[in-house]
Amino acid sequence: MYQEIILDHYKHPHGKGLTEPFDAEVHHVNPTCGDEITLRVKTSADGLIAISYDNQGCSISQASASIMFDQINGVTFAAGEQAVDHLVLMLQREVSPDEDILGDGIALEGVAQYPARVKCALLAWMAWKDAAIQASSKGEAK
Repeated sequence: MYQEIILDHYKHPHGKGLTEPFDAEVHHVNPTCGDEITLRVKTSADGLIAISYDNQGCSISQASASIMFDQINGVTFAAGEQAVDHLVLMLQREVSPDEDILGDGIALEGVAQYPARVKCALLAWMAWKDAAIQASSKGEAK
C-alpha cells in the first residue's frame, strides 16, 4: 500500500510549479544522487505559509515533495516544523509514524531501511524549513 502512495505522488505530483509573489526561495540539492528542488514560500498576515516548488530527481524525492505540499502547504511555521521534525524522527526510527502529523508521509517510513535514500525523502521538507525560516526573518526585519 505504501509503495502505491509513493508511486501515485511521483506520477501525479500535487502542487508542483513555481508561483509568484514569494517571500523566500531556496534551491537544495542532494549531491549524493542529484535530486534538486527549488522551493518558494509566501507568508500571509495570519502566519500561514504557502508553498510552491519545482523539483527533479528520483521517485522518492519527487513523491516526498508532493506529500510535503499536501501536508504543510498553508499551515503555520510551528505546524510545519512539527511535521518536519516528526518525519526526521520517524526516518531515524525514534518515533512511530503519526498520520495526523504526516498524512501520506507515513508511507515514507520504509525509506528508513535504506540510509542512502533518507536524504531523498528529506530534501523537500528541509527546503521548506529553510525557506520558512528565511521568510520569517525577513518579516521580522520589516
